[in-house]
Amino acid sequence: MTTTTALTAFTPAHLPQALRLSQQAGWPHRAEDWALTLSVSQGVVALDEGRVVGTALCSPFGPVATLNMIIVDAAMRGRGLGRALMEAIIALAGDREMRLIATTDGLPLYEKLGFRASGQIVQHQGLAVATAPERPVATGRPADIDRLADADRAASGMDRASLLRDIAAGGEILTCNAGFALLRDFGRGRVVGPVVAPDTATARALLAEAARRCEGSFLRVDLRAEQGLGGFAAMLGLAHAGGGTAMTRNPRTPAPTTQALISQALG
Repeated sequence: MTTTTALTAFTPAHLPQALRLSQQAGWPHRAEDWALTLSVSQGVVALDEGRVVGTALCSPFGPVATLNMIIVDAAMRGRGLGRALMEAIIALAGDREMRLIATTDGLPLYEKLGFRASGQIVQHQGLAVATAPERPVATGRPADIDRLADADRAASGMDRASLLRDIAAGGEILTCNAGFALLRDFGRGRVVGPVVAPDTATARALLAEAARRCEGSFLRVDLRAEQGLGGFAAMLGLAHAGGGTAMTRNPRTPAPTTQALISQALG
């Protein structure tokens, strides 16, 4: 890190410049997407003469924290800034299990900091094609969130009831056979996630219903590769469009069994 660069706490006042950084990196996040993540996070920004040149957030969910929105301005790379940002949010996570989704560029640094690969995340997106769900899917109610949060906790190891409640307030709740999914605005259109289901058929039904509700418009889902739902997502018009390596440090909980993430930032 250069002598003119300083780290300070991430506040809502930094969001406009953080949005500029994510756009520079080619990420689809809107200001609203940043604000949602920040609302459940602590973090740091790197400032160079008052300009935000790096960001990193730590989102604590009980025994697990996700580390996310780790971005360094293209003009500032190669100066140790990424490592300084990571060390700051690792300190914020404390003794929790830490999870992140690594890009190819970030992978070597994360390995040096003690993170180990635990799986692959595959991003699928496109104009949704309607397909009838193989099982009945209902629309949930906000009153269902506490029950659904229990299922999410069992599948993810994270305490995310408050986050799920906030997402549901502005989105849709889909329920099927003790499983559920949330559908909301994100990036270029909408995203479905998390998807929590007791079996693959239920997960397929939830994804199909999300695609039916978004027919002809942009939909994204971030799937756990080991769940084997990529081919089905492609049938729904959602082409494989990248992804990343799921990594863990200080593992303390069972491996997550959710079929799709809330987002790559929030697990």
